[in-house]
Amino acid sequence: MQQQDMLRMANQIAAFFNGSGPELAVKEAAEHINKFWDPHMRAVLVAHLDKGGEGLDGTIVKAAALIKRPKTADA
Repeated sequence: MQQQDMLRMANQIAAFFNGSGPELAVKEAAEHINKFWDPHMRAVLVAHLDKGGEGLDGTIVKAAALIKRPKTADA
């Protein structure tokens, strides 16, 4: 997955859930990513978050602690 694609998809998820209010949006965005993104997709996202998350909606940045980290970097 290309980084630009990951940014676009993650921000679309945030935009969808942001209407739920800040706290619920964070929880729901993390749940969606955990449920529907495969380990490789989550690995790309987590690596970007670990570098500061530039370009990501604040909801996704706040959801970082709730996003399941893949077991290996090769996942």
